[in-house]
Amino acid sequence: MDTRRRNTMTTSKPPRPSSLTNLHQMKTVVDNKDIRKSGGGPLQEQPPRSPKASDALPLPLYLTNGVFFTLFFSVAYFLLHRWREKIRSSTPLHVVTLSEIAAIVSLIASFIYLLGFFGIDFVQSVSTREDENENEHHQFLIEEDDRKRPGPCPASLDDCTTAPSLPPLITPSSEEDEEVIKSVVSGNLPSYSLESKLGDCKRAASIRREALQRMTGRSLDGLPLEGFDYESILGQCCEMPVGYVQIPVGIAGPLLLDGREYSVPMATTEGCLIASTNRGCKAIYVSGGATSVLLQDAMTRAPVVRFGTAKRASELKFFMEDLNNFDTLAHVFNKSSRFGRLQKVQCAIAGKNLYMRFSCSTGDAMGMNMVSKGVQNVLDFLQADFPDMDVIGISGNFCSDKKPAAVNWIEGRGKSVVCEAIIKDEVVRNVLKTTVPALVELNMLKNLTGSAIAGSLGGFNAHASNIVSAVFIATGQDPAQNIESSHCITMMEAVNGGKDLHVSVTMPSIEVGTVGGGTALSSQSACLNLLGVKGAHKENPGSNARLLATIVAGSVLAGELSLMSAISAGQLVKSHMKYNRSSRDITKVGSS
Repeated sequence: MDTRRRNTMTTSKPPRPSSLTNLHQMKTVVDNKDIRKSGGGPLQEQPPRSPKASDALPLPLYLTNGVFFTLFFSVAYFLLHRWREKIRSSTPLHVVTLSEIAAIVSLIASFIYLLGFFGIDFVQSVSTREDENENEHHQFLIEEDDRKRPGPCPASLDDCTTAPSLPPLITPSSEEDEEVIKSVVSGNLPSYSLESKLGDCKRAASIRREALQRMTGRSLDGLPLEGFDYESILGQCCEMPVGYVQIPVGIAGPLLLDGREYSVPMATTEGCLIASTNRGCKAIYVSGGATSVLLQDAMTRAPVVRFGTAKRASELKFFMEDLNNFDTLAHVFNKSSRFGRLQKVQCAIAGKNLYMRFSCSTGDAMGMNMVSKGVQNVLDFLQADFPDMDVIGISGNFCSDKKPAAVNWIEGRGKSVVCEAIIKDEVVRNVLKTTVPALVELNMLKNLTGSAIAGSLGGFNAHASNIVSAVFIATGQDPAQNIESSHCITMMEAVNGGKDLHVSVTMPSIEVGTVGGGTALSSQSACLNLLGVKGAHKENPGSNARLLATIVAGSVLAGELSLMSAISAGQLVKSHMKYNRSSRDITKVGSS
């Protein structure tokens, strides 16, 4: 068959060309036959040359440009020379001759051309580059299809005229994923760069997960991957995700606080916690509700700077604490945010090192980034008058963030809230199953005296952090800020002749926000919406975050009341054995 076809191609003569067009067609036919004869790829037509914007000009582009450049500068010089003569001779400028009119028209025309020239050159270069990229892409697709073909068509090659079907370019194949996984495992492709390389956050998480399992030899089957919006956490909440952890969310309430009812979402894996808090909410509800007061709203950041001498550091301290300078500092601080407003600056010296604790309001955001930007503005401003100031760090731990610190306990940080309620005697006996004198005595010996013996810092309570953590996780707050946010002192005393119980919690540093961070995630946003504090308050910025802080304090009040009652009545162990014990046989649960 090959010999017969070769002879046919050799003896057949192409038609005699009668014009340049026919000659070109004949050459194309011969070239295509040569390609087929040599066993090359499928027939490819040469793409026609793309028209250029300069093709519309009567002269070559460089000549046209030279003419208009010369015309522009010549008439500009002529007009300037004529106007200078008119000014010397006191001739009005609006009186023009025919030659001047022609010069003005020529100047305008040449200017329009030169302005268009740059656009022509830019469009021409872009269109050429796009055509080249398109041709290269088309050639790549054809070569890739040829590479994947099993071999030449078993019939005559002249009959193989069917155009190749191109594979989809958007949906990645499992083979492609396998290559990427191998690159991650071998270390050729960093795991952290998968999102930017692939452009698909879900696919990146899946590939990273599989690579991790291969590298560690451990299974992640129990960690869910599907059903999560990985785009929503990119560059905001979590890096290098491989799945998400499921934490159940329960509801405590209704909590009657300041005349309004709230169903409080709590995300926790500790059995009995929500049930106990719910019982406290019931006791508060039937006793008429609780009231709260917001004492302070100020997020803090404290940079540390160093000078050559302690005297020089003291000079800056006096400057910062001088009330005459506060307005200037506030103006500089506030310029980077619509909501951040400087309230005060508190300084402390350690040798030649100065710590400046800035306090500011932050609207509905928790505000760490907001206050940090304002502090940076002030530091840049101070460099002019204190060029010898060496900024060691924008945070010097005098803030103090995510650490137990007396400064937060005493001065407050974030939202400072006190919440109180009077629980009637019959409610204490029928709902809480204890008595008022027993609760008062237990609170004195446990929360106050016991915490003092332990050297507790801000921990004069039963379990405030339990409630704070559960509400924080459910509403998208920073769980690490549970440390200072759980600073709480619980007070109980008998009132109304010893019949009723007055209970209160004072929490000086609740750090919450309703915008930013994890609050934007769908699940956490739903919990904020349940409380009526989703997003920023449109009319009164900061109101939603302040309300959330009071809800946290009210929930802590309910949790403290219920746990203390359980301990007083001797029900703690019994309750946990009932609600916080798994019935699963742990001997049958193995690690993969």
